[in-house]
Amino acid sequence: MSNTENAKVAGFTAPGLKEDAAQKAIALLDDRLVALIDLQLTLKHVHWNVVGPNFIGVHEMLDPQVDAVREMTDTIAERIATLGGVPEGTPEAIVKKRSWKDYSIGKGLVAEHLSELDKVYNGVNGDHRKAIEALSEIDPVSEDVLTGQLGDLEQFQWFVRAHIESSSGELKR
Repeated sequence: MSNTENAKVAGFTAPGLKEDAAQKAIALLDDRLVALIDLQLTLKHVHWNVVGPNFIGVHEMLDPQVDAVREMTDTIAERIATLGGVPEGTPEAIVKKRSWKDYSIGKGLVAEHLSELDKVYNGVNGDHRKAIEALSEIDPVSEDVLTGQLGDLEQFQWFVRAHIESSSGELKR
């Protein structure tokens, strides 16, 4: 049975959290898990395929982001399990649950990749913020987990944008 069909399979949840609230929190966290696994793989793809001026700086900037996002996925998966859910991180589950198109650039110049990566961060960060808002009325612990992650994700996006920003503050697209 997939997580989409039954997000909660354990006969328990976190003490003091109602069953319906746990179900909602699990669904929100599951969506974030899928997004972050996808982001982790996309970051590594860019790391392998970026070329041109500033290659080494971008190449080396991305590995710590990959590692941090990987840790974020682990934290979310463990929170889902804590709430009685079943985190699914298989390739099939991720592809089935994605609601966005795959990253489209193969080998490409730094500016090209970072412009697209900025768009990826727009989606991930915007959806993280929406999940935080929804969780604020359901589960403050899960809300806090995502809030901490969003701070790091926004900083990573700032690092990306610093490479494609003009001196007047405009992003080169």
